[in-house]
Amino acid sequence: MEQLLNMGFPSDLAAEALSATGGTSALKATDWILNRTSSTTASPSPPTATSQPKLDRFFLSQSPNPQSQEQQQLPKRRKLLVPETLPPPAITSDKPVTSTAASNHHQPLSERMRPRTLNDVVGQDHLLAPNSLLRSAIKCGRLPSLVFWGPPGTGKTSIAKALLNSASAAAAAKPYRFVSLSAVTAGVKDVRDVIDEARKRKKINGQRTVLFVDEVHRFNKSQQDSFLPVIEDGSIVFMGATTENPSFHLITPLLSRSRVLDLRPLSPENIEVLLQRAAENSEIGLNLSVGMQVGVDEEAIRFISGNCDGDARVALNALEISATTAAARASSTPDSVACVTLEDAKEAMQCKHVASDKAGEEHYNLISALHKSMRGSDANAALYWLARMVEGGQEPLYIARRLVRFASEDVGLADPLALNQAVACYQACHFIGMPECNVILAQCVTYLALAPKSIAVYKAMKSAEEVVRSSVGQNEGVPLHLRNAPTKLMKDFGYGKGYIYTPDDPSAEQKFLPPSLEGYKFLDWPVSNEADR
Repeated sequence: MEQLLNMGFPSDLAAEALSATGGTSALKATDWILNRTSSTTASPSPPTATSQPKLDRFFLSQSPNPQSQEQQQLPKRRKLLVPETLPPPAITSDKPVTSTAASNHHQPLSERMRPRTLNDVVGQDHLLAPNSLLRSAIKCGRLPSLVFWGPPGTGKTSIAKALLNSASAAAAAKPYRFVSLSAVTAGVKDVRDVIDEARKRKKINGQRTVLFVDEVHRFNKSQQDSFLPVIEDGSIVFMGATTENPSFHLITPLLSRSRVLDLRPLSPENIEVLLQRAAENSEIGLNLSVGMQVGVDEEAIRFISGNCDGDARVALNALEISATTAAARASSTPDSVACVTLEDAKEAMQCKHVASDKAGEEHYNLISALHKSMRGSDANAALYWLARMVEGGQEPLYIARRLVRFASEDVGLADPLALNQAVACYQACHFIGMPECNVILAQCVTYLALAPKSIAVYKAMKSAEEVVRSSVGQNEGVPLHLRNAPTKLMKDFGYGKGYIYTPDDPSAEQKFLPPSLEGYKFLDWPVSNEADR
C-alpha cells in the first residue's frame, strides 16, 4: 500500500488494486491499475500512472531517502523491501468486499464468509467489548501473544485474522505480516524458517510477523519449546488455536508468555445472523455456491441454528448443502430462484452430531456432570447426562465402572444394596453390550440417584490413608497377638499369643490398633446403626 501511495495513486484505487490481485505483490497491483485505466475511456487516466512506463525500474530505483546508499552497492537485496504478502485492506463497511475468493465458487461458504475485521465478528461478546484486551491492543498498535481455546466453529481462526486486519488498518506505517501453520503437517523446521524470515523482515524494514498455529496442542513439548525464545525477544507475535484444554496440552512456559482467550459456543441468535448474512450476500454468499439466486426460508435458518450446537462452520456448511439441494430442484432458466425449505435443511443436517470424545476434556466433563447429578439426587439430570454420553459413543463398561465406584463412595452404608445393583449393571452390560444395555445403565443411574447417601466409608478410608502417609503411628509392626503363627518357631517368638477368638467370647475386649494409634477413630457412624447392622 505504501509503495502504491508513493507512486501517486489514490488510496481508494490502491486498496481496490490490492484486493483484486490478492495483495501478494505491489507490482501486480500497479499492472492492474494501468490495465484498468487504459481500458476505461469514460475517465482520463491518472497522470501518475502514465508517467511510469517501466514498473520494474521504479521498484528497483533508488529511494529519495538518503539512507539508501548501502542498497546501491547491493542491488539484489532491494527485493526484500517489497513484501511478498500483504494483508487485505481494512473493511469499514458492513458489506463484505469482493476478493479473489469470490472468483472460486468451489471454496466452502464458511471460508468465504469469514469476518474481515473485528467489527464483522458475531458472538464472543466477552472478548470483543469496547474495553477488552483485543480492542485495546488494536488502539495501542501492539498485539500480544494469544492462545484461542474453544470448541470447533467458534471463531478461533477468524478472530485471529480479523484482529490482524484491524491492527494493520490502524497501523500508521508498516502492517503486520501474517503466516499460518498447521501443527498437523508442520514441524520444527517449518517454524524455524518462519522465524528466520521474520527476523530478516524486522531488521530490514521493521515489519512484525504474526505466526498463527492451528491445532497447536498437537505439537509435542520440544516443538512448543521452539516458540519460547522468539516470543521472548519479540521476533514474532504468537497466536495459537486449540480445541483442547491448554492446561493439559500446552507447556507452562508457553502459557506464561501468552494470554489464553476462552471462546464459547455461539448462541442460536448469533448463528442466525451469520446464516442471514450468507443468504443475503450476492457476491460471496449462497449465490456464488450454486451459481443462481437463492432464497432461504426463515424456518430453515431457525432449524439449522438450533441444531448446530453453536458451531458456525457446521451451520454454514449445512446451509450450503441445503442450497445445493434446492438448486438441483429448481429450473435452469436464468431468472430462476432456488428456494431453501425446512425439508432441505433437515436433509442437509442428517443426524445431529453430539459433542463428545473418549480422551479429551469433554469426556471428563460429562462423567463429572453425571456423578454430581446422582450425588445431588437429581435423577432427571443424571439420565440426561447419561444419554449424552451414550449418544456420544462412550464405552458402556466405562460408565458401569464409574457407577460401581459411586455406589460405594456416595451411597455406601446408607444402602449397601446399591453396590450389588452397580456390579450387576456392569455384568449385564458386559453380557449384552450396546445398544440393549442402555436401559440397564439407566436403571442403575436412577437407583443410585434416588438412593440415600452416605460418605462415611469414603471419609474413613481417606482419613486412614492420611495417617499412613504421614506416619502418625510410625507405621509400627503388627502387634504380636494379631500375627499369624503357622510354625512352632513363630509361636515360640510370641506370634498370636493372647489373641481371643471373638466368636467364642463376643464380650471379650482386646485391642486391634497399634499402641501408638490407640483411640484413633476413622469411621464416623452412629452406634445405633452399628447395632442394627
